[in-house]
Amino acid sequence: MISSPAPQIPDRRGANWQDLRPRLISAAVLIVVAGAAIGAGGLFYGVLVIAAMCGMASEVATLFRTSVRSWRGVLYVAWMGCAGLAAFYGHWSAVPAFVMSAFIFGPPLWAGSAVIIAAGAALLWLRLCTPPGAWSVLFAIAVVVCSDSTAYVVGRVAGGPKLAPRISPGKTRSGAMGGLAGALIAGVVVASLWGADSVVLMRSAVWAVLLGVLAQAGDLAESAVKRARGVKDSGTLLPGHGGLLDRFDALLAVAPLAAMLSLAARPGQGFWSVGPGDVWAALLRLTGQ
Repeated sequence: MISSPAPQIPDRRGANWQDLRPRLISAAVLIVVAGAAIGAGGLFYGVLVIAAMCGMASEVATLFRTSVRSWRGVLYVAWMGCAGLAAFYGHWSAVPAFVMSAFIFGPPLWAGSAVIIAAGAALLWLRLCTPPGAWSVLFAIAVVVCSDSTAYVVGRVAGGPKLAPRISPGKTRSGAMGGLAGALIAGVVVASLWGADSVVLMRSAVWAVLLGVLAQAGDLAESAVKRARGVKDSGTLLPGHGGLLDRFDALLAVAPLAAMLSLAARPGQGFWSVGPGDVWAALLRLTGQ
C-alpha cells in the first residue's frame, strides 16, 4: 500500500515582513526629499506641500469614481492647489472659503477636500509662520513616523487581539500601544533636542501621546473609507505604502491640531510647550475677554 504524501503546509515565516523592503526604500526617499524641503523652507517647501495636496486630491477623486482627466476631476485637484497657494502666500482668510465652496463637488469629495486643505494649510503655517519653524514640522512628522513604525514592528512581533478587525484586520492592540510609546519617545526626543526644560518635556510627552492617538485614528479612518469603497490602497505611487493618502493619513489628522496649539504657544515657543494656562489664555483672546 502506497501512503499518500503528507499535505504541504506553506512556510509562512516572514510572510508578515514581505513588504518591509519596499516600505524602507520608499521611506528613505521620502525622508530625504521631505527633510531637504523642511530644512530649506520657502518655495521648495511650499511646492512640495501643495503638490502633495493635489496628489491626495486626485486619490480622493479616484476613490469616489471621479476621473482626474474629466473637467470635474481637474477642477477638484486645482481647487486644492489654489487653497494651498492661498495659504502659502498668507491669505489665511481665503482658506476657509475654499473649504466651504468645495461643497459643489458633493459631500464625499467635499469631506476629502476639508481634510486635505486643513492639513496642508496647517503644515504651511507650522513651517512658515511659527518661530520654531522646521522644528514644529519635525515634531509632528517624528510623532507620526515613530508611531507608525513602532506599531508596525510591535504588532508583527507581539501579535495578539485585533484593534479594529472590521476596519483594518492587520492592526493589533499591541501595535497600537507600541505606536503610542513610539510617539511619546519621538516627541520627547525632538523637544529635548530643541532645548526644552523639564516642564516643557512633560508637556511635550502629553501632546505627543495625544497626537499619537490622532495619528492612529487618522489611519483607521482612511482604512474605513477604503474598505467602504472596496479598495486595498488609495494609490500606487509609493511602493510598500500604496498612495499618498496611505502614507499621510495620520499626518492629515495630526497637523491641524499642532497648528491650533501653536496659536496658544508663548512667543518664540513651540506648540509642544503649551500648557493649560496657555490654552485658557488663547480661548479668552478668541472670545475677546
